[in-house]
Amino acid sequence: MRITISAAVIIAALFIFTACGGSDSGKSSPSDGGRETCTRVLSPSDDGAQTCGTDTVTIDTSNKADGYIMVRYTGAAGKVKLQMTAPDSETIFTYTIKNDNYQTFPVSAGSGTYRIDVLENTTGSLYALLYSTTIEISLTDEFGPFLYPNQYVWFTKDSEAVSLARKLSEESSDDIGFVGKVYEYVISNIEYDTAKASNISRDYIPDIDETLGSGRGICFDFASLMTAMLRSQNIPSKLVVGYSGQAYHAWISVYLSEQGWVDNIIEFDGKSWSLMDPTLASSNDRKSVQKYIGDGSNYTVKYYY
Repeated sequence: MRITISAAVIIAALFIFTACGGSDSGKSSPSDGGRETCTRVLSPSDDGAQTCGTDTVTIDTSNKADGYIMVRYTGAAGKVKLQMTAPDSETIFTYTIKNDNYQTFPVSAGSGTYRIDVLENTTGSLYALLYSTTIEISLTDEFGPFLYPNQYVWFTKDSEAVSLARKLSEESSDDIGFVGKVYEYVISNIEYDTAKASNISRDYIPDIDETLGSGRGICFDFASLMTAMLRSQNIPSKLVVGYSGQAYHAWISVYLSEQGWVDNIIEFDGKSWSLMDPTLASSNDRKSVQKYIGDGSNYTVKYYY
């Protein structure tokens, strides 16, 4: 995916769906009645129970019902692409396979039949099909693809961003307070990197801890960081890629139990929700930004991860 934007990231800070669910899901129960903080981080697994592929590419579908597949490439091609065609036969999610380790990719479009294509670069911008298959997926939890880490939203129990999310959760009285703290931290501590945005590569993949450590990033970095932090506390969140007017952007969508997925770009001020672009909110006049965002019609969703 190519990131060519020169404007700021759009991310959403919303009321959440749930805290840690289930008696064995891993949570700390505060004695002061605060938020129940998740202590167990979901981790993808290449079990090897169900695989397909060739001598150089392995597709592990052992945990497809949980919302992800894993792919490993060990061939000699310098560039390799993974394409996942959604059940609607129209939406195609394209990824770059970076190395010979297993990488995690979400089944973002839910249950159904997916076509999986792995392509090797031959010369220039040309690719040849290496392997193709179809897989049938029936999710055990519709939120699975948006709770597990994946290539674009990668985090582990050792990630600094996960530790920060846990700390912010422990300081929060409830779920709304936690989401608000994550939102405020991101817009207050991460600056938009214009130089990086103008020189980004087509196969760029965010690194949440690098973003957190440097305090700088592009829209993709902002969205990936906040999505990872929310998911690590069991909040179903989508990293959304699309257009703001003519500019390519990344933002997030969060699930509301009362409303389902809320896709508008909004901010919670402690009392009510209002439309807002968080990165612009950190350095620009909020009234002007809100006027631009309006009812959200300036934003068009293209992909979600």
